[in-house]
Order: sequence, then C-alpha cells, then structure tokens
Amino acid sequence: MPMLGSLRRLALTPSFAGVGFSARGFPVRATDATRRLEAIPQAVLCGFEWAIEVRAGWEVERRLEMVEPELRGFAYEGAAMAYTVRDAMAGGRGHRARDLLRGAGRPHTFLTYIGIGFAMARLPRFLWRNVLPDLNGVPYYPTMSWLAVDGYGFDRAYFETERWVTRQGRPAPYPWQGRADYFPRAVDQGIGRALWFIHGGVSPDVAAAVRRFATGRQADLWSGVGLAATFAGGSDADGLAVLRRAAGDRLPQLAQGAVFAAKARDFAGFVPAHTGLATGVLTGMTVPAAAALADDVAADGFAAGPEPAYEIWRQRVEAQLASLLHGTPSER
Repeated sequence: MPMLGSLRRLALTPSFAGVGFSARGFPVRATDATRRLEAIPQAVLCGFEWAIEVRAGWEVERRLEMVEPELRGFAYEGAAMAYTVRDAMAGGRGHRARDLLRGAGRPHTFLTYIGIGFAMARLPRFLWRNVLPDLNGVPYYPTMSWLAVDGYGFDRAYFETERWVTRQGRPAPYPWQGRADYFPRAVDQGIGRALWFIHGGVSPDVAAAVRRFATGRQADLWSGVGLAATFAGGSDADGLAVLRRAAGDRLPQLAQGAVFAAKARDFAGFVPAHTGLATGVLTGMTVPAAAALADDVAADGFAAGPEPAYEIWRQRVEAQLASLLHGTPSER
C-alpha cells in the first residue's frame, strides 16, 4: 500500500462505518431498504480508496468492474473523486480523472460528475478552476457538468447536516461555467438528494424535511429528491405514491429528477427494478420513454440565454411532464 495514498485516504475520507446512517446521526430505523441505501456511500468509499491508493489505472478499473452492476456507478463516482483530488495535488497537471471519464467511466458519466463535486468539497476553492477535465466529444459535456455542483451540495448536506440541513445554510456563489448566480440552486438539488438518504427513503419524513426549507428553494430540493428516489431506490410503490402526493404543485420538479435518474441508469446500461418502479410511479412513464424524453427535448440544443443550458434542459423536461401529469404548465 503506497504511503502517500494511505495518507491521502486518512486525511480525506471517513471510516467505512463512518458513512453509515447511525454514525452520521440520521433519524433512520434500520431496515433492509435502509441497509441497501447505506451500501451506496460505502460503494463510493470503496471506489475512492482504490483510486487514491493504487497506482495502476488498469487495476483500479478492474476492481471497479467487479462491483455488482447496481452499485458499480457509485464506485466509479468514488474513483472520480479520488482522481480529481490526485490531479489537483499534481498542480492541475494530472489527467487521471479525464482518462477515467473518457474511458471506462464513460457509461457512468452522470455519477462521475458527482464524484468531481465530492472532491470539490475537500479542496480549497482556488483549486476548483481545474477540477473539470476537458471532455469534448463525451456526451452531455459540458451541460451535465452542473452535476458536479449537485455532488458538492450532497456531500455538504450528508457530512455537515447541522449546517446545511438543520440551519439551512447556503454556499457563497462560485462562477461554475461562468454562472455564479445558478451555483446555489445546483447545490440545493444535491441537498435534496441528500435528504432522501438522511431520512432513509421514508417519504413523509423526506417531504417534511423539504417543507422546512424556504419556499423559493423547494423546487430544486424536490428535483433532487426525485433523482435520488429513482436512481438509488429505497422505497416501495406505496411509499413512492405518498411521495408523489406530498410533492403537490412541485410534482413536475420531482418527476424531472426521476427522468434524469432514468436517463442516467439507461445510459449506464443497467436499470434496476427500483428505477423502473419509481419512474413509473413518479412520472407515469417507462424508463426507456423517460430517457427518450430527456434526449428529445435537448435534440435542438440550447441557445445562449439568461439560464444555463442545464437549467433550460430541466425546464423543458418539467414542461413536458407538467402537461402529462397536470395538463397545465409548471410554475417554478
């Protein structure tokens, strides 16, 4: 075990037990569903530890490919986090993250962006300007790179819950993709995802947590909840139906998150049963139909305007879903 890798791991990550819900102090009752949710941050940690310590990229990728398909993307997420840290420590001259995202990690593009955000949570802001590698030619670049900011928000809410959830802290703006004004909103989308884990996928508790935030933040939080519920699982059909009803007028935002999750699972080539279930309950669509919707509304591209392309994409999905679900336009 290389000494430098061991030091980086000890300095940057919690213990394996430390990412568990009990250790984090989350108000969660242990069930089979919550234990499955807990396996997700543990898979991220495995990917991080392999990539922070092992010198040979082929060996890291071999280990990642041995993770069961449902959790494999999360392990790649952890590896992207580690490689982003290693590249930053190399003065921005490293290319490990770029090679991973262009290569073996390409099917997990959506999650590897989130892994970059996890690294941002552990790096000083002056290093952020180099964390996003050049991914020209990789699908959804740079539009989907806002998922890195989402990942940053998830990390802060998961590991500093008192500050970001209980006291509802907000980050200082940062000009990600030149849009400092949108940065806090993308962070809120990640906080919404974290609420699903913090409350163990229990829909009434998750909904109550969202409602405790200021009204103007709730649309983005609901979007994050929908993404987590659909991609990560953790609820049965009855619980998802409760979640759908609880969203009320924010159902298009909840469903938009579910559509992006369905697209991410479809793009990775493995769709677990819980993703199909959640997509159906929250959107009324199948996973292939939801993935096609995400692509169809982006087919003509995104002209420069007052909103980032990522937000325009989200709004187009919401508008389609509002028509399908309510028969009326979505109000943000």
